[in-house]
Amino acid sequence: MMTVYKAPVDDMTFLMNQVLGMDEIAQLPGFEEATPDMVDAILSEAARFFGEVVAPTNQLADGQGSKLDGTKVITAPALDGIYQQMTEAGWTSLTGDVNYGGQGMPMLLSVAVDEMSQSANMSFGLCPMLTKGVVTALSIYGDDAQKDLYLPKLISGEWAGTMNLTEPQAGSDLAAVRTKAVPEDDHYLLSGQKIFITWGDHEYTDNIIHLVLARTPDAPEGVKGISLFVVPKFLINEDGSSGERNDVYCVGLEHKMGIHASPTCALSFGDNGGAVGYLVGEENQGLVYMFAMMNEARLAVGLQGVSISERAYQQAVAYAKDRVQGSAPGEPKATIIHHPDVRRMLMQMRALTEGARALAYCSMAHEDRVHKLADLEQADYHRRRVDILTPLVKGWCTEIGMEVTSLGVQVHGGMGFVEETGAAQYMRDARILPIYEGTNGIQAMDLVGRKIARDKGVSATELMKDLAPVVAAANGADLSVIADALDTSLGACQQAVETLFANAREDWAAPGAAAYNLLMLMGTTVAGALLAKSAIAAVQLNAAGDGNQTFNNSKISTATFFAEQIMPRNQAYLAAIKAGSASVMALDIDAF
Repeated sequence: MMTVYKAPVDDMTFLMNQVLGMDEIAQLPGFEEATPDMVDAILSEAARFFGEVVAPTNQLADGQGSKLDGTKVITAPALDGIYQQMTEAGWTSLTGDVNYGGQGMPMLLSVAVDEMSQSANMSFGLCPMLTKGVVTALSIYGDDAQKDLYLPKLISGEWAGTMNLTEPQAGSDLAAVRTKAVPEDDHYLLSGQKIFITWGDHEYTDNIIHLVLARTPDAPEGVKGISLFVVPKFLINEDGSSGERNDVYCVGLEHKMGIHASPTCALSFGDNGGAVGYLVGEENQGLVYMFAMMNEARLAVGLQGVSISERAYQQAVAYAKDRVQGSAPGEPKATIIHHPDVRRMLMQMRALTEGARALAYCSMAHEDRVHKLADLEQADYHRRRVDILTPLVKGWCTEIGMEVTSLGVQVHGGMGFVEETGAAQYMRDARILPIYEGTNGIQAMDLVGRKIARDKGVSATELMKDLAPVVAAANGADLSVIADALDTSLGACQQAVETLFANAREDWAAPGAAAYNLLMLMGTTVAGALLAKSAIAAVQLNAAGDGNQTFNNSKISTATFFAEQIMPRNQAYLAAIKAGSASVMALDIDAF
């Protein structure tokens, strides 16, 4: 059976405090309440809630799944009452604007709580995750009336939110969106169908606020003609209560490989005259507005890669400590954790998970500074960093999620291939992560096109330059293996960017052929640099006699393993980039 989940609070707090500067973030305007005692209390209570209340639902809810009764979604009975407990405890409002009932806490704190939520039950955690994206979009682009109407109840969790982009003929190509929005009085009437809508319908909240991409009658063709609309499941009365049902209904549930307890809906708008919707911002600016929500979702999906990896790692360790098989020196009947190859797999899982966590949390530390720094030049620096880290977090962390969950099955041996242990569920659930919110191929092209080519490599070079001093610091801490691996990888990144620009001048296919390898090269390098910082901090703590020496030593060992056994992959990524597109484009299409 699936093992218990215990939130890795010590790992989280070490990363936040020793590597990412939580103390500095707590000094930013508006974060004064994020004192060390408050942060510890929040993490401790979150660990209890998600470990004891939510995590036990994971396997049972996966087996129960969701069902459609007419147009009504029936969610997994194992989840009954869980959402209400979560909102009553205030977990949905942690980073919400205090002007709309939120707690105004730093994102660096919230990301740890969100990791716990997704580790506990990723299917369930998707519901509040999408709502946070709606809050972000309306906070930036909604008018005052929309903010006053929607934000308090979205932040509190009384209402949920969804993102409606995809249509049967319009997946990643949003230029093909056909949903129509016809103006009528102070609103629009929407008609069309959206698919793959996560938590598109349920009974947990009094209302569901759909953000929908659609075209007005005179809109230009392509992405320049897309507008964004708020379409509530229930129309809203003047007193703010939910009124009559709007003309939007679930007409189908996807039968998925994983995340079975998350209802993925096909929603039909306007079958009975038109779904009432309200324009957000200006007409034909919808794609720009949706990217605010989409970029946040991409970071959240990257964090899901961390979360599912942590859950799979914990289960693999527990199984390896319990499963007796074979012998080892001094152990005639040894548990499999004594065997070197099993230790190798567990270390690989651990190192990748900790590297991914550092990368995901790092983006949130920069995000906090973007929103709170008064100095516009400094804020812009951190915005550039968030921009270039976003495809790395989404892409690298979700690829890692697949690798770690697959290793988790392998550690279980044959027992991992059957559903009873739960190891297979983690791998099934993880498989969606490299796909949604833009496939990892799209993330890689975003990195190459928007984040590197557009500014001629300035942001990428700036990132690598900022990481260069870590090499000297690692050498100074007598961590030469880590220093050498990082130095080599930083050089590989610089060569890769230079090669990318050189090849692109001669070969249109070169950027596309190199993009995935560049994403993996940069993701591995940044994660390795952050683990190096962890190891340096651990050495310093040991020297000062601070903290738990066994815990500190584990940070050093994990970073060393990453340097010795993960970072050498970067040379293969660089070689593939240098090879250009020739081998990728070698076959005629008919030869496939």
